Amino acid sequence: MRKISVFNHVTVDGFFAGPNGEIDWFKVIKKDDEWDKYTHEQSSRSGNTLIFGHTTYEMMKSYWPTPDAIKNDPDMSRVVNNSLKIVFSKTLQSVEEGPNWKNIMLFYEIKREEIIKLKEEEGEDFTILGSGSIVQQFANHGLIDEYQLAIVPVVLGVGKSLFKDVKKMNLKLLEAKTFKNGIVLLTYRPA
Repeated sequence: MRKISVFNHVTVDGFFAGPNGEIDWFKVIKKDDEWDKYTHEQSSRSGNTLIFGHTTYEMMKSYWPTPDAIKNDPDMSRVVNNSLKIVFSKTLQSVEEGPNWKNIMLFYEIKREEIIKLKEEEGEDFTILGSGSIVQQFANHGLIDEYQLAIVPVVLGVGKSLFKDVKKMNLKLLEAKTFKNGIVLLTYRPA
């Protein structure tokens, strides 16, 4: 069965974005060759299917297929641009492909039975990037197999909680890895 993982940057106080969706707090992440190597290795593993909500999809679409992204981060842009992308949105009417932005499927709602069918099909694992509301809905449906939380050394005080409205769940720690830039990567699975 295919696995659904979450990979998200989270502040020490549990926010994945500021109160208005801002992620400028990412700027505190200092250059760290070990972190860069780790994230590139993870992202270039034989292609995961990426899952986004509307907001994260628009953010990814506005950057990864651009000449700047392709020039400055060719490996990551190739992975993101060529991976199958599943977008969940109640408001998007369609998704457009381009020469550097392809393989996109649009779903209007999260139906547990449909996601389980997708997990049972042959193919790549799934990774949810960003997309707090999608993480929350998948978590409440018991669909997430692994959480990778990159804890960034910053406290916002207010923002969008990654686990807002998520029912109580127990997690088992699989790995804790620290990096010189202050990030602590915690990997959990539901207990």
